[in-house]
Formats: sequence, structure tokens, C-alpha cells
Amino acid sequence: MTYRGLLRCQRCGTERADTDAYTPCASCFADGFHVNPFPVHDLRDVAFRRDPARPGVFGWQHLLPLAAGTTPVSLGEGGTPLLPLHRTGSRLGLPRLYLKDESRNPTWSYKDRLIAVAVTRAVQDGASTVAVASTGNHGAAAAAYAGAAGLRCVVLTLESVPLTMKVLMQSYGASVVALRKGPDRWTVLAEGVRTRGWVPLSGFLDPPAGSNPFGVDGYKTIAYEIVADLGAAPDVVVAPAAYGDGLTGVHRGFEDLVTLGVIPRVPRLVAAEPFGPYVDALAHGFRPGATVPAGPTVAFSVGTPVATYQGYAALSGGAAAVASDDQIMASQLRLAREEGIYLEASSVLPVAVLDTLLAAGDITPDDTVVLLGTSTGLKDVDATAARLPAVPVIEPTLASLDAAIGA
Repeated sequence: MTYRGLLRCQRCGTERADTDAYTPCASCFADGFHVNPFPVHDLRDVAFRRDPARPGVFGWQHLLPLAAGTTPVSLGEGGTPLLPLHRTGSRLGLPRLYLKDESRNPTWSYKDRLIAVAVTRAVQDGASTVAVASTGNHGAAAAAYAGAAGLRCVVLTLESVPLTMKVLMQSYGASVVALRKGPDRWTVLAEGVRTRGWVPLSGFLDPPAGSNPFGVDGYKTIAYEIVADLGAAPDVVVAPAAYGDGLTGVHRGFEDLVTLGVIPRVPRLVAAEPFGPYVDALAHGFRPGATVPAGPTVAFSVGTPVATYQGYAALSGGAAAVASDDQIMASQLRLAREEGIYLEASSVLPVAVLDTLLAAGDITPDDTVVLLGTSTGLKDVDATAARLPAVPVIEPTLASLDAAIGA
């Protein structure tokens, strides 16, 4: 086992016992920073190996923040395919362009990795209730894994999220309620954590710090799988970004592989976003609570005006880029038609920013580039339908078919 039972602040290095896992670093908080602490691992004499008896995320359990012998709460998450994007790459002049297709996970998003580890840890710690503030994917995963673990799950969502998301969360048995304003969810969740002992599976601070730190380590397995599949580290990984959980976990995974001597360096990470708080943070430095203009977006699950310290730190040496709603939805349809992959609007952001990254020199034709496709488009088909023509109803003749399809 490599986990030391400690958490460490990534900004100031302060360590504490993991019995106090869900509040930010007190020293940094006094300076105005909400900083997520993370599990400390001792990787000396550890081999980079996947347990063949446990496929997916828990094949790497010896590198996760769990006690030895802990039985995982698993639905078969992880082990997702790394797909070459031949036609898209050829069009853009990127011959080594890949997509890590996380829509293949049990609840069809990469949140399953975070939640599988966080819920396993909650069971290990004897929890009875887990809770989450979510616009959809995070809540659906929390509800599913809590159901599998026999835990009560409370989901605090928004009134505006698509019906499909609400149905998913309710179908898995969670107690789901909606609020009108995003920060209101965090207020209720924080009170439940403080007074009722709920285990938070998401963040609950305003400004945000990030999610359950044990769960964030579940995203390390994305980096492990990419390197195992490629046989080397990519040059660049582009991921959708809101509060930076995915960026942070992937970065931590690559750091593990550098420490283990598997790869020589951490790849450049790039945040793909609709409004640009990470673009702003990389340009001006991280400023606690700084915001950028924001509004409604088809990429609602990453539609934040504020960056987190953890996300900013993961982008050291990397970049960030913004795509508009029109660019996002055009990329969604183009990817589906070029590669046969249908991703959620938020999830297709890495594709939508490729032109911008190429123009800025943040990626080059010589790079091996991996895009993180985080969720299926089936989570929000209404957004896609709004960009498509109505399906024509025809008479049962080829002439009528030809007239309808322009043959």
C-alpha cells in the first residue's frame, strides 16, 4: 500500500490527518485562498502495474487513497478506449490525435472514476449518507454508486438542468432537490456536512476549491491508462474544465508516473472552457475569487466564471482556451459525423478549441495530443436537436425519399 493516511496542501505543503479531509487548508484560508488538500502517497519501491484481477479504476488500487484490503464499490468504471481520431486529425493536420472516450463508463461520464473512489472511501469510513451539489453527471454518478453501496444519497441540483439529468439521478434512488441559484446548493450542502455528518462528494465552498479529495485521486487512473495504452506519455492533454477536479487528478496521475520513472515529464495540460477563468488566471496569476463575465451556455456543466487554485496549479506550463456555443455545437456534430462519436456539449469543448490552440502554437502537428471526452451527448439531446432540422415525414416511394434528402 502506498497511501500514508495524510493530506497535504498543494499550495503551502501543510499536512494533516485524513480524518479532516473535506475542509480547505486552514493556513491558506487565512490568506484568502480556498485550497483543496490531497492524499499523500509513498511511491518508493512501488511498481507501475495493473492488477489483472481488478479491471478498470481499481486495477490501480495500490495507488489510490484506500486502506489495504478495502472492497471497492465498483460498477466496472475505467478501462475506457483511447481512440485515434483519423479524419479529424487529418483535417486539422494533427496525425497523432486521440480521444479518451469516458462516455463508456457506467453512468456515461468520467465522474464515475471520482465517485467510485469517493464512495468506496465513504464506506470504508463507516458513512451512512453521501451528498453532492451537481448539474447532472456528478449527481448521476453519486446516485448510482451510493445505490450500489447501500448508502443514502442527497443530490442538490439546479432547477435549470435538463430533465434527462434529473431522471437519471432520481432513477438511481437519490433524494433529489433543485435550487434556483448555484451557490445556494453549496450553502445547504455545507450545513449538512457540518451538522449531519454527510460525506460531501463534491465541493461546497464559495469561491470553490474542488471536490472530495479522495475522489479526485480516482482521476489519476486516466493518466495511467493513457500511458499504458500509448506506451509513452502524450505531449498534450486537453480537458474540459470547471473547478479543475479532472485536470488535477490527471496531473497527479502523470506526476506519479514521473516519480515511478515510467515517463520523463508531465505532459502539457490544457483547459477547454466556455468563459475563460483559466485563460484569465494564466494571464494575470491566480487571484482568489476573481471572476470573468459569464452567462447561459450549452456547456452548462463547466459554465463557471471562476477558476480554482487546484485547476490553476495543474495548468502550470500548460494553457487554456475558450470556445463559443456555436463552435461547441458545430464541433459536436462534426465529431459525430467524422468519427462516429457523440459527446455532450461540455465534453466536446476539447475538440472545439483545437483551432485556437493550433493558431496560438499551444499544440503543433508534431505533438501527440489526447482529448478527454468526458460524457455522452445523450445526456442533453435537446441542445443538439435545436441545431438540427426536423425529420421529414415522407410517402412510401423512392421519389418522395429523393425529394426529402436531395438525392
